[in-house]
Amino acid sequence: MASAPPTSTANVSGAPPIYRIEGLTKVYGEGASAVHALRGVDFSVARGAMLVLLGPSGSGKSTLLNILGGLDHATAGRAWFHDRDLTEFDDAALTEYRRRSVGFIFQFYNLVASLTARENVSLITEISENPMDPAEALALVGLETRLDHFPAELSGGEQQRVAIARAIAKRPEVLLCDEPTGALDSQTGTRVLAALDQINRELGTTTFVITHNAVIADIADEVLLFGDGQITGARHNDVRKSPAELNW
Repeated sequence: MASAPPTSTANVSGAPPIYRIEGLTKVYGEGASAVHALRGVDFSVARGAMLVLLGPSGSGKSTLLNILGGLDHATAGRAWFHDRDLTEFDDAALTEYRRRSVGFIFQFYNLVASLTARENVSLITEISENPMDPAEALALVGLETRLDHFPAELSGGEQQRVAIARAIAKRPEVLLCDEPTGALDSQTGTRVLAALDQINRELGTTTFVITHNAVIADIADEVLLFGDGQITGARHNDVRKSPAELNW
């Protein structure tokens, strides 16, 4: 059975839930070949929380984030964002939700090679309602001296931090990170996690981090353990470690 952790109070005492998930189910295909990616997941998370989803590949973590990010549809169950049920959104409403409320970080950086760091971030700020200045977003992730460098002139960790700056520049309420350190060594990964930690603490951005690395769970307010499409366990960290304290 899926277990539901307590709602995180995260950075704001008594913060209300930003997401409430009830019986969320995702099945790909039909009949004997059907794949049950999510099997009735239940949880809630407070606005401003840092949440780590921990588990092996194929356990349902990415499927969950795709549904919460409006990139995929649930087969059954409900997913409330504030008081709005995402499972009732049509494609146009999901597009608007993604544009206004959600930032995505993936394992691979998806930067435009012919654009500088500043210009890559500007791709988002030019279509956002209340964006940061690209230089401000890049400064938040420690790249204020690398504004006019092209991706080929940046390390892997720096490229990932440009991707983070691009995601946060539109001031999203939620940041969804799918294996953001998966392609990085531990030292570089620590810098990337430090950027995510800083954004969560300073901007109050509710942050989800998918990982299979159990050590990373120590930076979270709440940890959900996944296996075979279900939440197999949950824990609350009374004290969050800083990324620099992790023993990779």
